[in-house]
Amino acid sequence: MRPSKSTPLVPPLAGLCNFAAAQRQGMSVAECVDWLKYNHYLLSRLHEIFTARITSEPLYELKTAFSHHAYLCAEHITAIRTRVSEMREPPLGLDEVPHPALKLQCDEVLCAPTTLALLDGIYEIVLPELVSSFEDYVDTTNPLVDAPSVRIARFALLEIREMVQFGNESIVVLQRTGAPRAADGWLELLSKCLAAASRLRGREAKDPGELKPVYSTKPFEFDAVPKRDARFHDSFNGGVNPEAFLYDERFSPRDKVLMLFYKRLREIDVPEMMASIIHQTPGKPWKYYRDMSRQLWDEARHAMLGEVGFVSQGIDWSSIPINFTWSLNLNTQLSPRDRHAVLYFIEQGLMPRNGKRFEWEVATESGIPLAKLIQDFDWADEVLHSQIGRAWYVTEFSNLNTALSYGDRCWSTILSQWQRYLDEGLTEHRNWWPELYRAACAGWGVTPDPAALAFNESYAEVRADLKSISGSA
Repeated sequence: MRPSKSTPLVPPLAGLCNFAAAQRQGMSVAECVDWLKYNHYLLSRLHEIFTARITSEPLYELKTAFSHHAYLCAEHITAIRTRVSEMREPPLGLDEVPHPALKLQCDEVLCAPTTLALLDGIYEIVLPELVSSFEDYVDTTNPLVDAPSVRIARFALLEIREMVQFGNESIVVLQRTGAPRAADGWLELLSKCLAAASRLRGREAKDPGELKPVYSTKPFEFDAVPKRDARFHDSFNGGVNPEAFLYDERFSPRDKVLMLFYKRLREIDVPEMMASIIHQTPGKPWKYYRDMSRQLWDEARHAMLGEVGFVSQGIDWSSIPINFTWSLNLNTQLSPRDRHAVLYFIEQGLMPRNGKRFEWEVATESGIPLAKLIQDFDWADEVLHSQIGRAWYVTEFSNLNTALSYGDRCWSTILSQWQRYLDEGLTEHRNWWPELYRAACAGWGVTPDPAALAFNESYAEVRADLKSISGSA
């Protein structure tokens, strides 16, 4: 049917499409739901894979990227779950495996034995399949009757394409280093798995023949010990306590900014720890995983803010020992629930006047605008993280004080092993502060403050103070 002659000259149908597209046969609600469930499953498994591999991935840029991409997956999963619940079908079936071949494919990627094989599986097979699937969905469904789904698909495509681009660039770099790739035929196996399940996303299914696992013959085992690349050296070093420096009134705000940048960069250990909580805590409502993934990404972002802070001052951050014993100790000494208790206890310690507000005030007084901006957003993020903790940790207790007390007890059980690291030759607890401070002063064109230059507070000497003023979060 032609539109009325009285049709105004402005674009029709709210600009969604023309009349021809609006008359497209499209798909039924049930067909749309099945297709969305296909995409949901791949996104959900990718979220699991990214989260499961953060802690054990040595390359810093991939740790932060996996944190980001896990969060993006969580956001798109949430959008699909909401949309499916609007289409006469509650999201109960969203946690079911839509096809055994998809499970095999995702299990294989999760168990990939090397970083390059992992990237190949994620960024050359699974994510490109999601791009193709969302594109085909938009081209197939009726853009008017199914406009809410089209909007979700378009937003997903925007970010998934960027994820693929990042992955492709990373693969090229790792290939140049001679990093080991996947076994012959492995990527072909992953593609065959997709072909076997293709009817779920609007294509004719193909018989791939027998699909035999390569890497997933044994279930995936989460590696809770954080790994770092070669730029991270002397990671057991506890010879300098930044909290003690920050709260020492003898030192200037400008000098303290260096410790703030260090504290931010050191936060890379928080996603290393939070990834273990997320991966090892099954059975929660989906919103738990979405919220925790947001916090995990924020903490990775904070580490990058510290990195940028050092770059802004012309300082090579890799010259500084970035301690990782917080994530190491929590991951290996506490249960997932108790790790969350410690995380929340520390976050609450950052809320009073001497917490994140104090750090922002120091940065403001430093005269370094970037430091002020970083601390402004870091403070806002930590307020959000405290709210996430109240929603998903505190509610397990009768009241806030009981929850805090439990977190305090869990934190107190952690063995710092400061002396053991020294005795076993893992570190000398070297005081790295003077060299960092001299480098910064040279860039500033100022003479180092003798008192600041002489600062050296070991972790062991200030252990008791950490309860009230510190924490990696």
